[in-house]
Amino acid sequence: MLIALHKPYDVLSQFTPEGPGQRTLAEFGLPKEVYPLGRLDRDSEGLLLLTNERALVDRLLNPRHGHPRTYEVLVERVPEEPALAQLARGVILDGRATLPCRVRRMEPAPDHPPRVPPVRFRKNVPDCWLELTLTEGRNRQVRRMTAAIGHPTLRLIRTAVGRFSAPDLVVGTWKELTALERELVFRDK
Repeated sequence: MLIALHKPYDVLSQFTPEGPGQRTLAEFGLPKEVYPLGRLDRDSEGLLLLTNERALVDRLLNPRHGHPRTYEVLVERVPEEPALAQLARGVILDGRATLPCRVRRMEPAPDHPPRVPPVRFRKNVPDCWLELTLTEGRNRQVRRMTAAIGHPTLRLIRTAVGRFSAPDLVVGTWKELTALERELVFRDK
């Protein structure tokens, strides 16, 4: 079984809370035998896959497979081309360069529903949406990469894994993937 969940902001990518009052995946009525295939940080949103198939873990998460994951990222200020080129080439995190990635400015901005709570707004500081496609998944990597080029992340939404996306999946809802959708998860070109 392979499930796609549109994980809301402020929800842990696990079934057990780490402290009082924390929201977890337990509130979404998911089948008992599934577990997250990778993770999205508590302050990130979007597509989270869950499965009961152990064989999928290596196929999707082992860096040697270079499996793409796409994110739409709201950053502070508008990055110029040299900053975007630096992101694409890779930036140094913890003494190691990130793998090259695809990055583009999103114009016009995507039409995501407002986040609850809202993203902080600063009247005199513009923001910009970027689309990043990575093939590795270090801890808080997207946020750390945008910060490394001087454009902190304000909002981060995973929109695709492989070639699979679920734009009509409402925040907080899930569905089991069809055979065709499963194929798209594992297709990267």
